[in-house]
Amino acid sequence: MPEDSALPSKLKPAIAANDTDVYAIHGADPEVLAYAMAKYSRSSLTMKESLAEISSQRAEQFLNTFYFQYGHRSIADLAHIPFAIERLSLLAAIALVDEQRWDGQERSTRYQNFRTSGWFTPDLGAQTETFTRSVEAMFAGYDEIGAGMLEALKAAVPQPESMKDEAYVRTLKARAFDVARYLLPLATNTSLGQIVNARTLETQVSRLLTSEFAEIRLIGEKLRAAATEPAWNVQHDEARVVCQEVASANAEAGERVSAMLLRDVKTAPTLVKYATPNAYQSTTRSELAAAAAELMAGQAIDPAPVVDLLDDDEKLEVELATSLLYPNCHYSYRQLRSHVAALSSARIEELIALGTKHRGRHDELLRAFSAGQVFRFDILMDIGGFRDMHRHRRCVQLLQDFTDVHGCEEPGCPGQPSLAEAGLATTYNTAMDAALGMYRQLRDCGVPEAAQSAQYCLPLGVRCRAMFKMDFSEALYISELRSGVAGHFSYRRVAWEMYQAVEKRHPALAKLFRIEDVNVPVDLLTR
Repeated sequence: MPEDSALPSKLKPAIAANDTDVYAIHGADPEVLAYAMAKYSRSSLTMKESLAEISSQRAEQFLNTFYFQYGHRSIADLAHIPFAIERLSLLAAIALVDEQRWDGQERSTRYQNFRTSGWFTPDLGAQTETFTRSVEAMFAGYDEIGAGMLEALKAAVPQPESMKDEAYVRTLKARAFDVARYLLPLATNTSLGQIVNARTLETQVSRLLTSEFAEIRLIGEKLRAAATEPAWNVQHDEARVVCQEVASANAEAGERVSAMLLRDVKTAPTLVKYATPNAYQSTTRSELAAAAAELMAGQAIDPAPVVDLLDDDEKLEVELATSLLYPNCHYSYRQLRSHVAALSSARIEELIALGTKHRGRHDELLRAFSAGQVFRFDILMDIGGFRDMHRHRRCVQLLQDFTDVHGCEEPGCPGQPSLAEAGLATTYNTAMDAALGMYRQLRDCGVPEAAQSAQYCLPLGVRCRAMFKMDFSEALYISELRSGVAGHFSYRRVAWEMYQAVEKRHPALAKLFRIEDVNVPVDLLTR
């Protein structure tokens, strides 16, 4: 019997119907790989066969036709691209990661000392020197709180004999950073890495280019450039040595190897090149802000709890109109909704229509249109804790701008020395008051650019408001995960109150939660 390879192709035995082939893929450019995967819908070729015949030029031709002309945006979901974004402000980082389809990691305020990170200075003209002094004062307070709280923790928490000195200090230092971070201004520099598909990248870049902040717009431009220009090759130096070694033995082979290993790779030169500022978002945002201001007519903001679980019998039209207005003001959802619900059906329909009035052919609907979830939590918490909650992508989040109108939090954890007990209350209050004073000075200076940039002065201890909409599974997941004893005390309290709100409305479901009572003092050496 001859070997299969010796048989004519038409006589070779067919692959068994249940002989599934599975293999990982490495080395293909993101757009080429996206094209190869898209070919499954139009070709019977295997992935290996498709990749063998596709060039970057063919991929670009295909994408220009089917992605841009026919609007097949799902193709871009198949091209995943890693990025490093370094030395951006915390304010910009929050805007950058505000995508529902996003994966990444950022520098942790718990495990790293941000004193040496530096900060972003917006264009403030004559106010720049005053701004700089204010930020320096906040960092001085951050240093003093961190060092003082570490000493207080050492005095309050004995070191177990079985615990090494390094682990003991590292664990308590993280607890101290949990307190000190409340004084970090939003101007503080951070760094992060993200791995996103090209569709998410395109919408991300477009959204960033639409921002009111110059820093964020510039980051959008740099992201677009990074996707369309040659990427950094982590193996470049090693590949160059290999090419030289091959060329020394065979010049022609060296040229071929060099062309393969040292070629420039552009991760998404086609899929992101047309990302531009989004007129739909910017124009609609302005009109909805004006509508919210008209509706509320300068009314005071009512007091609100940390967590407010909204009623689940609300008319969809009322929810849509309220959700559209919510990110464009500073009122609680409940207070805003009471005014929306009192409007005529025609006026409510007009507010909803504002959300689609300027929508272009390929614009996705505003996030506020993601409505109908049973569990809707209006949360008022410190910015630092919010940044941890912001990571939950399986829920719809509507964010309001940062402001001083909601006041600030004083850090406190059951079983841990308070600021007063550590002798640090005066330091904290003085630094917080000075930061808020600088914020108000810039906000009220009469120069629009400086007034907008005032948010960079706000410390992470200032409260912010955000709406989280989700299903029951996500409400349980967040409550369980964020109430854990190793977590930050800020979001532990929010998770606990989310659970209590669900328990009150659905007592029979409370037993499904594996919850940690955040009012019980924790072992401060548990991480």
